[in-house]
Amino acid sequence: MSSVMTTWWYYGWRTVVAAFVFTVFIPNSVTSQPQTNLLLRSCATINATSLPIFSRNLNATFRDIRRQLLNNNTYFATSEQSNNTENVFVLAQCRNYMLTSECVDCFDFADASIRSCAAAIGARVVLDGCFLRYEANSFYTQTTLPGNVGLCGNRTSSRQDVFATVVDGLLSNLSIATPRINGFFAAVTAPVVGTNTSTAYAIAQCAITLTPDGCKSCLQVAYANIRSCTTDVTDGRGVDSGCFMRYSASPFFDNNKTIDITPFLREGGSSKKGAVIGGVLGGVGVLIMFLIALLLWYRRSKRTTPIDSLNGATLQGPKEYSYTDLKKATKDFKDENKLGEGGFGDVYKGIVKGGNTVAVKKLAIGSITARDNFDTEVRVISNVHHRNLIRLLGCCSKGPELLLVLEYMPNGSLEKYLYGEKLGSLNWKQRYDIIFGMARGLAYLHEQYHVTIIHRDIKPSNILLDNDFQPKIADFGLARLLPEDQTHISTRFGGTLGYTAPEYAIHGQLSEKVDTYSFGMVVLEIVTGKRCTDVPNESVGEEYLLERAWNHYESSIHLKLVDDSLDPAEYREEDIKKIIEIALMCTQSPVSMRPTMSEVVMLLSDRSRVQNPPTRKNLDIGDLKIQVDNSTSDKMPMSNADATITELEGR
Repeated sequence: MSSVMTTWWYYGWRTVVAAFVFTVFIPNSVTSQPQTNLLLRSCATINATSLPIFSRNLNATFRDIRRQLLNNNTYFATSEQSNNTENVFVLAQCRNYMLTSECVDCFDFADASIRSCAAAIGARVVLDGCFLRYEANSFYTQTTLPGNVGLCGNRTSSRQDVFATVVDGLLSNLSIATPRINGFFAAVTAPVVGTNTSTAYAIAQCAITLTPDGCKSCLQVAYANIRSCTTDVTDGRGVDSGCFMRYSASPFFDNNKTIDITPFLREGGSSKKGAVIGGVLGGVGVLIMFLIALLLWYRRSKRTTPIDSLNGATLQGPKEYSYTDLKKATKDFKDENKLGEGGFGDVYKGIVKGGNTVAVKKLAIGSITARDNFDTEVRVISNVHHRNLIRLLGCCSKGPELLLVLEYMPNGSLEKYLYGEKLGSLNWKQRYDIIFGMARGLAYLHEQYHVTIIHRDIKPSNILLDNDFQPKIADFGLARLLPEDQTHISTRFGGTLGYTAPEYAIHGQLSEKVDTYSFGMVVLEIVTGKRCTDVPNESVGEEYLLERAWNHYESSIHLKLVDDSLDPAEYREEDIKKIIEIALMCTQSPVSMRPTMSEVVMLLSDRSRVQNPPTRKNLDIGDLKIQVDNSTSDKMPMSNADATITELEGR
């Protein structure tokens, strides 16, 4: 029986309401303080019926909690007195990076702090180092409470956009991995290059009494709340009934407390052994990873040759499937199971052992070089983990064809919703979420993964949508398997004409800003519902999409760009203008005028107006014509084998 239902039976409806209405005290600023830094204190609004009995029971449970923490070398304890009219249930938990003595000290501080709630039948306090709560009925499996928010500090980084991107990736991964880790606790770090903050630190923790699904649900809420801090400050906490998240630019745990969460980012990844080994080796691993990151960044700053392969032994490989199993899963690759076609080969829907639905991609590459590089390249791709990037679940290299097993996206591609059978069915919120998710995924590829990945072929058909219409970028990294003789435009070009930045399509100049340009073009398509590759009828005054967007924006008639299928009641004029401004900023020339994708994420996260509006300096309509004309020519393929080309550079 849930705690709410139990309270109902014990106290009736009025007590249920009273027991969960808390007064919350949040400090004005949260900085990197000792573990006894008080973050939150809340008290129920009704008192116990018999104060002497209630106080006696409360004192007994608190003594029992302290004894458990002190004598059992544990980070978690519960105690209860439920044999009379004044029941008391207590839960205490310390962060797993603390020493036993530190944990007990934190509990003592929490004990003293919670006493200010006097005779209230329920209360909780949250400190940086521990958590203490008591109630009149059991709450141990409760995951969330209403009204919890992110607790933000007041220190900023010199490049907050870069720091925010790194932290967002850490927190996103923690929210996925922690529920799969024995003990529901993880501490991680990541280097932050190019800022006054050298390292980002983050933890996630759930109450041990939760189920894995309960932990996952709680951390999803905490993650959503703490993200309000990442765009502005270098310290933040996410607090809820059953879980806690924290990040900081300052160390608040020892390096030997970190673990490698990579194995837990995959479905089914969970093992106590992995957590223990990671904890023991974490300090050494962090030092090694930091030195590697520093070396890679130095090499990149010196413009060294892009790294074409990584040491496979340093990366966790994907699951290996048998060709027979995948052939059976896709019903012998029958046409009825085909999801789509691309330059790399066809994609099929399959149901693998265990009942999971996946997408199986046949790689239409048969060169010896490609097969030799397959394991290393796939290992690189399989270690990319982000909620807005398609996951590589496994592969098959021992068969007549090379096969990849990918996440299955039930809603298909964005192209279907902009120009296909689902034309006009996306509302404004869904479109905005797709824009935001695309930006976050690209920021991860460019600035957070241990090598820089340039996608080079961002377009609606490469943006897939999950059940909640959240976007996932597909096909990054795969074209590293494509032999050079399949590059159609030139030996250096890869991508889709019309979406590709002119400096790359025409002059072969490649950087992360090529993806930024493509992102801007796709954003304009999402807003307008028009293809950037549509050839205008100039005799009746039609213009290329990008040219028309600039003209409407400069004439302050940007609302005329909005897709007619959108309900005007769904969006605000200032929001539309801001999105168009961001899109145009991304398409500016020269390249230096375009923002980084982490800066785009910051702009989308901030409710304020764009501080530096875009300016049209070097828009060359001739370049647009060359690209679009080539993309629609019968003699020139629209895309590099309709494939995604990816560049890897060491950080």
